Amino acid sequence: MSRRIARLAVFAIVFLLTAGFDQGTKEWARTLPAGVPQPVIDGYWDWELAHNHGAAFSSFTGGTGTQVVLSLIAVAALIALAVAAARTRPEERLRRIAYALIAGGALGNLIDRIRDGAVTDFVRWRIHDAKWPIFNLADAALLIGVALLAIGAVRESWQRRAAA
Repeated sequence: MSRRIARLAVFAIVFLLTAGFDQGTKEWARTLPAGVPQPVIDGYWDWELAHNHGAAFSSFTGGTGTQVVLSLIAVAALIALAVAAARTRPEERLRRIAYALIAGGALGNLIDRIRDGAVTDFVRWRIHDAKWPIFNLADAALLIGVALLAIGAVRESWQRRAAA
């Protein structure tokens, strides 16, 4: 197996696991009563089924046009992320994993948009009455992937400064 194929295999595995785990948890979440919080840690974490017609964390809500635009953006992002992952150097493992998490999250939410016309959200974090927007595992994977890219960029910047 060539090294490039091995690198892409890691991307593909993380990508498919992320999208699969997201879809599995959403399937479970659809069994919850809509809009009725189910406490996990009372006052801090609930399961609460919601259907998001916008982007991550309920931003950019809108109608069918918004769904089409967000779906097209997701498809373009999936292609760009796969190309970017294929172009990474062997030592850029963190970057490939970050791309895979972002792509897996994008695919998870894209599947919902195509199938249901809205994204299934179910994780509610809060501090008593102060509530974070409801989200799902795809949103969390996207956020973690972006954070890993930022961490990698800062680390590379430090390494360049140290080498100069």
